[in-house]
Formats: sequence, structure tokens, C-alpha cells
Amino acid sequence: MTTESTAHVAHHFDTAEQQQKAATFGMWVFLITEIMMFGGLFTAYIVYRWMYPDAFAEASHHLDTQLGALNTAVLLASSLTMALAVRASQLGEKKQLIRRLLLTIALGSVFLGVKAYEYAHKFEEGLVPGAFFRFDGPHAHHAELFFSLYFGMTGLHAVHMIIGVGILGTLTWMAARNRFSPAYYTPVEIGGLYWHFVDLVWIYLFPLLYLLGRHG
Repeated sequence: MTTESTAHVAHHFDTAEQQQKAATFGMWVFLITEIMMFGGLFTAYIVYRWMYPDAFAEASHHLDTQLGALNTAVLLASSLTMALAVRASQLGEKKQLIRRLLLTIALGSVFLGVKAYEYAHKFEEGLVPGAFFRFDGPHAHHAELFFSLYFGMTGLHAVHMIIGVGILGTLTWMAARNRFSPAYYTPVEIGGLYWHFVDLVWIYLFPLLYLLGRHG
């Protein structure tokens, strides 16, 4: 085993491979807990959508599908750049790793900017649940429930995006200081798993919130 491959092995691990497997397993366990958390919200949304289909369909028409589709494309592109960043770290391509991480950060920031614009527009329309909620028609109460779930689900996702951007920023800083090599790139790989999970959650949020019932 080379000195380079053992330089980053913590004292409680016997080999670099064992450390890498433990870190990957730990991330998967963490992601399972995240799936359970989002799963509860998805379940609540599906149940209430089944109970109040007309109100939820009407409320969903107040969401901008073009902005939602734009953010979907942005996140899909960011998954590609993140995968390429992991590949660059495996090959020891420092410049490509930094560029691809920065591009992923930029795409994540675009997503958050679009989401902030959407939120601001909902505030202007009076569609934020609470004392000042405004919605015309007989389904106002249940429409407020829809927007409560909308802000809860997309807001939680946005928090995960912000954390992800912070993680990628840290990885970029580490890459610039030559912390990674073909023998040690586990943090980049783990960061990629987290980023892909956050992207995957949005792939389900977009059709459920923006598209379901739009044909009516």
C-alpha cells in the first residue's frame, strides 16, 4: 500500500478501502433518514390531494410551470457536472475538478435564485398561508393547505440545496489545496451522493406540485 493512499486514513481504520466503505455506508444511512423525512411530506401531500382533488388542482394552477421546468433542467445539468467532478477527482485532474465543482455551485445558485423569485411572487399574490392568505373561490381553505405543503416541501428542499452549495464550496477549497488525489477522493464522492439525492427529490416535487391536475 502506498504512502499516498494511507495518508488520509484515520487511526480507527485499518485501510483506506475500509475507511471509504464506512464513509459511503454512513452517507447512505443518512440519506435513508432523509428519505423518511421527505417521505412523510410526500405521503401527506398525496393523501390530501386525494381528499381535495379540485382544490389542489385549482391551487396548482397558480404555480409557474415554466419556472419549475427551468429549475428541473438546471438541477439535471448540475447532476451531470457533479458526476464529472467526481470523475475528475478519481483521475487526479485538479483544474477540471475545481471548474466542475464551481459550475455545480453556479447551477445550484441559479436554482435558488429562481425559487426565491417564485416565493416573492407568491408573497405578492397573497398565497402565503397565514392571516393574509387570499384565494378566491369556494376552495380557499383547502387551497391554503396546498400552499402550506408547497412551501413546506420546497422550502425544506431549498434548505438542503443551500447546505449542498456549502458542501461543494468546502470541497472546492479542499481541492484548491491539493487535498484530493486518485488515491483519496472520498469526500468528493460523498458530496456527490448528497447532491444527487437533493436533485432526485426535486424530480418528484416538480410533477407532484406543478403538473398533477394541470390538464383540467
